Amino acid sequence: MLEFLNAFNSFVWGPPLMILLIGTGIMLTIRLGLLQVVKLPKALSLIFSARNNGSGDVSSFQALCTALAATVGTGNIVGVATAVKLGGPGALFWMWIAAFFGMATKYAEGVLAVKYRTMDANGNASGGPMYYIEQGLGKSYKPLAVMFAIFGAMTAALGSGTFTQVNAITSIVNVSFDVPVYYTAAVLTVLVAVITIGGLQSIAKVASKIVPFMAALYVISAISILVMYADVLPAAIKLVIDSAFNTTAASGGFLGASVMLAMRSGIARGIYSNEAGLGSAPIVAAAAKTKWPAEQGLISMTGTFIDTIIICTMTGLTLIVSGVWCGDVNGAAMTEAAFASAFPSIAKYLLTGGLVLFAFSTIIGWCYYGERCIEYLFGVKGIMPYRLVYIGLVGAGVFLKLETIWVIADIVNGLMAIPNLIALVGLSGVVVAETKRYFEYFERVNARKYSIEHAHEEVGVVAE
Repeated sequence: MLEFLNAFNSFVWGPPLMILLIGTGIMLTIRLGLLQVVKLPKALSLIFSARNNGSGDVSSFQALCTALAATVGTGNIVGVATAVKLGGPGALFWMWIAAFFGMATKYAEGVLAVKYRTMDANGNASGGPMYYIEQGLGKSYKPLAVMFAIFGAMTAALGSGTFTQVNAITSIVNVSFDVPVYYTAAVLTVLVAVITIGGLQSIAKVASKIVPFMAALYVISAISILVMYADVLPAAIKLVIDSAFNTTAASGGFLGASVMLAMRSGIARGIYSNEAGLGSAPIVAAAAKTKWPAEQGLISMTGTFIDTIIICTMTGLTLIVSGVWCGDVNGAAMTEAAFASAFPSIAKYLLTGGLVLFAFSTIIGWCYYGERCIEYLFGVKGIMPYRLVYIGLVGAGVFLKLETIWVIADIVNGLMAIPNLIALVGLSGVVVAETKRYFEYFERVNARKYSIEHAHEEVGVVAE
């Protein structure tokens, strides 16, 4: 059974899905006129300057932080190390490529999430792929929407939100500080219960505090390492680019990697980390207080930039400049070795703190994703039972070492993307129209302001 599931998982996350994900990003990039480059400065400024004057449950900043809470996780530490260990330094380059086109995909998801959102029976915003599939593509596509919601709820409850994160937290705390896994699991369960029972408002409030802190702490630590290895940094960047297009020779504990292996591992880990195209982030984007779908799309787009272009890059470069990628360790141990090469006395604390915060934020973020999927399937009456089951699964995570469950979680995570990508391709015209409407409106507003200011200046000159 496990052998079959592993084979099916390899198929789901194989070339067809990778091509579909990247291909959708390329198509959207072309149709949107390189928006992820041209409008990135505006998108970054909107993180803090969005007016939040539309209907919704949380601010655009809180929606972004909640999405990042679910996205920035063990993949940024463990996943990057795994990609570099398997595909060599060139894998980092292909992670950048996945993120570049993924930014256009994430933008489109944010636009459609706000465009087609609705209100549930409790008066809370509901949106995401299941809604823009049904309302955007039409009622005949509802089976696809139901499929997405089922896979989304399963991913939240069985993998991305519970077992893998609980295992990561309890294991690293046990290894680093010799705390019994059951003690850590008990504290973790109580914290998750306190936060998630309060719903999105509570989750977003915690996420908006944790995410900026953990991202800043990790990035500053990584930059400090890069500064210490500044003399080899240019060579490391050159190695990343060269290895992306040339076979990387075996060295030390590194077995060597072809260009195809570097490409496959980098793109797969990049998409797995930033989740662009999987359809998770638009679920919370729909709850943002904005009246402009394109505005939330721009803010959502920055999530992929922060997750992969910034955080994953920091991890990858520290692995390369420190030389640990050629060693015998892998995963979190490899990243810890990179940190220890610069900060031997505090590396354990830095990495443990980062991993715990990353994994914990993923748990609370994915709770909301699963909740909205359940609400779509069963209505608001299913929300509280779901939260209680989710909390119970977090508590049970430490007792479960079933590889089968994790493989199933990987499979349903990948299957989420298929209905979502169909909708993104089918509704790309709507995304382009909303983008055009948004920027044309503000061009008219700015032109009107210029005319008024210019008229005032002329009046002032005449008066003098």
